[in-house]
Amino acid sequence: MAKEIEHKYLVTNDSYKPLATESRRIVQGYISREVNGTVRVRITGNEARLTIKGRTIGDTRSEYEYEIPVADAEEMLRTLCQQPIISKTRHIVPFEGNIWEVDEFHGGLEGLTLAEIELPASTHTYTLPPFVGHNVTHDPRYYTSNIVSVRS
Repeated sequence: MAKEIEHKYLVTNDSYKPLATESRRIVQGYISREVNGTVRVRITGNEARLTIKGRTIGDTRSEYEYEIPVADAEEMLRTLCQQPIISKTRHIVPFEGNIWEVDEFHGGLEGLTLAEIELPASTHTYTLPPFVGHNVTHDPRYYTSNIVSVRS
């Protein structure tokens, strides 16, 4: 079973941009947003994935991810996914030996930027970069599956 351990923070400034080694546009939608798990469809460039995530307990949850054809993902986004569909730009930012993913949201979530770090263990220590603010790891409003309610 695959496990994902992640911490999430609000971003306070754009000092991450010159540090980014890669940026990519992501479009994603949710087939299911249940408390016990989510099913997500995501297109990044010319790749698409179907991801199933279990209930978050602390900072950890089960995660299963599968590559699918882009045409299938596009159809799922149109016909199966709950609205709204999320659009964001993900910046990959190395900082002091760790990789941060900084998501700049678009559309109705414009102005919201979140930073995530995936960890090998919940007890892993790391230094916060200067663009990171309040820790929202345990705030369900900032789970991407719930993010539409943050601006509502």
